[in-house]
Amino acid sequence: MIDKNVVTRIVDEWLEGKDYFLVDLTISPDDKIVVEIDHADGMWIDDCVELSRYIESKLDREEEDYELEVGSAGIGQPFKVFRQYQIHVGSPVEVLDKEGKKWTGVLTEADENGFTITVEVKVKPEGAKRPRMEERAVSFKYDEIKYTKYSISFK
Repeated sequence: MIDKNVVTRIVDEWLEGKDYFLVDLTISPDDKIVVEIDHADGMWIDDCVELSRYIESKLDREEEDYELEVGSAGIGQPFKVFRQYQIHVGSPVEVLDKEGKKWTGVLTEADENGFTITVEVKVKPEGAKRPRMEERAVSFKYDEIKYTKYSISFK
């Protein structure tokens, strides 16, 4: 079986000096290598091809047969690393907390301890006839959620 540390080192070599970052790297028992990278400005297929060729140039197919897939962290897929939170500050996100409640709002800040989104909630002020929409900040620690992902709207 191909050593994950070896492939991670190879990917890190390619990433050095680039604005891309590693999101995930998995190797299945049958040696299928899946590498996910991301970039603040989006991904380019040419860069995925370049990384794929770089990995292939460093691994010996005569030694171990493998399948290699290099791609971007899919839009609408849950965030896997802290840097994804950082690059999506200001973007609409969907959060599912561990209690099963889904939140939709704008990611306003993220640090190593957690993140905050701004959501719109219906509030009926005392004495008012009708409720109105108000923005509220909701903060989460990373261990309090099941996932966070970029929210796509087709409105």
